[in-house]
Amino acid sequence: MVVAYAYFDTSALITRYINESGRREVLQLLRKNDCVVSAVLPVEIRSALRRRVAEGSLRHPASRRNRETRHRRAFWTVVKVSGEVLAAAETLSAGHPLRALDAIHVASAQLFAARVVSSALIFVSAGIRQTTAAAALGMAIRQIES
Repeated sequence: MVVAYAYFDTSALITRYINESGRREVLQLLRKNDCVVSAVLPVEIRSALRRRVAEGSLRHPASRRNRETRHRRAFWTVVKVSGEVLAAAETLSAGHPLRALDAIHVASAQLFAARVVSSALIFVSAGIRQTTAAAALGMAIRQIES
């Protein structure tokens, strides 16, 4: 049996914790696929939640959502930010207009896909640059509305 995986970058998975466009689609993908993320994602989620509280766009304390994120982390496959990931991200950055952390996400998904049946991995992001780079690498993509 082939396991279906979805690699979520922060722009997509954050909608799991806050009500933004694309949330319904992300929840559906989470139900149907094993969740794969980069080790940097929890830091990005925590930072994004705290920033939204400080800006006033998130009314409820971020601490509840941070606890929920820590709880759900046990169900994620986490790709470590290794030298191999950083080298792949650097190569991607040379050929695609990606920010550093976006390149790390695409590289993490690329290296994970190489270790599993690649057709069983979907790269999920709200970022057009990330999904464009992932598609250029031959990954199936899902562009989440932002």
